[in-house]
Amino acid sequence: MGAADVEAVWRIESARIVAALTRFTGDFTLAEDAAQEAVVEALVSWPAAAPANPAGWLMATARRRAIDAIRRRTALRDRYALLAADPTVDDDIDPDRIDDDVLALMFVSCHPVLSRETRVALTLRVVGGLTSEEIARAFLVPVPTVQARVTRGKKAIAAAGVPFELPAGGERRRRLGGVLSVLYVIFTEGSTATSGDRLLRPDLAYEAIRLTRTLAALQPDEPEVHGLLALCELTAARFPARTAPDGSPVLLEDQDRRLWDVAATRRGLAALARASIGGLGPYGLQAAIAATHASARSVESTDWDRIVALYEALVRVAPSPVVDLNRAVAVAMASGPVPALAIVDDLVTAGRLPGSHLVPTVRGELLARLGRRPEARAELELAARLCANQCERSVLLRRVAALE
Repeated sequence: MGAADVEAVWRIESARIVAALTRFTGDFTLAEDAAQEAVVEALVSWPAAAPANPAGWLMATARRRAIDAIRRRTALRDRYALLAADPTVDDDIDPDRIDDDVLALMFVSCHPVLSRETRVALTLRVVGGLTSEEIARAFLVPVPTVQARVTRGKKAIAAAGVPFELPAGGERRRRLGGVLSVLYVIFTEGSTATSGDRLLRPDLAYEAIRLTRTLAALQPDEPEVHGLLALCELTAARFPARTAPDGSPVLLEDQDRRLWDVAATRRGLAALARASIGGLGPYGLQAAIAATHASARSVESTDWDRIVALYEALVRVAPSPVVDLNRAVAVAMASGPVPALAIVDDLVTAGRLPGSHLVPTVRGELLARLGRRPEARAELELAARLCANQCERSVLLRRVAALE
């Protein structure tokens, strides 16, 4: 087994290993350090003699490293004895079993004492098993920045005395929104990168889906967990059609819908059905919008009136300028550019989304549809200057050229 095999096992099992070690040692940092040492040892040992149970080997090795570290702490000899003798520690990891340890790790990584940036970094690092280098590449920040966020997060959790345990019902519900928010941010960055030379970052998006599936399995009675899972699955179903072979973006109206992932669509619709049982929240409403697109054969045959209604419901439960902007796009398709432009102009007047390329992009397209070409060109040129994603910028510049 080579480095790629070690990486694959670590990506799948890291959350369980770190979670189990954290529960037994009571030390978040020690658990991750011990797990990382086990991975380093695997990179050396596995090419020569591959273990029959790679996940169990990592768990056993990481536990030994944790015991060694505790043994060196003379004040914790009693804890070492308890850990070494604990009959509940099992080296054999069942790949089909999902423990509450994983959910506890997710809630610890998304604790309210941490900033959103730190929550994202810590969740990807500890729960997702991504390296600091991978996280840095995904969010286009320096590796030391990611490492600093992870370190600050661990210190903040230790300083606050955050216990490694699944929060009680009320507290869990209060923290669930933060967990879902982090997973949503991770998926959104993967589905439409804010900067860089690629439109999609599939590895990041699929990692968010994997974590959301884990959360859905552990919190089966939470509708919004299923709503987020449905949104992610239905959005990811379009990935195969969203870029051309050269990586350039393909707009919705030009996509070959035969390339949409049917299996992902079915999974998304099934998750949406579960979310609908308790009434749709913000993620469920967005998933319902994605489902409406999934059921249409073309842009022209899409039920835009339904999408407008869903956006209006979303504005009531989770108002934001981005939701208003998306509502304007749907209104333009359902009722024409005039009422849609009024919505966008209200956003401009109120100074919403300053510095974002999204508002001038939508406004430019609406002005073009109204035949106000010089104004449209100016808006799209502004959008291109503000856009940090090279793929999106190229689309905007082509649109400017077409208007000229």
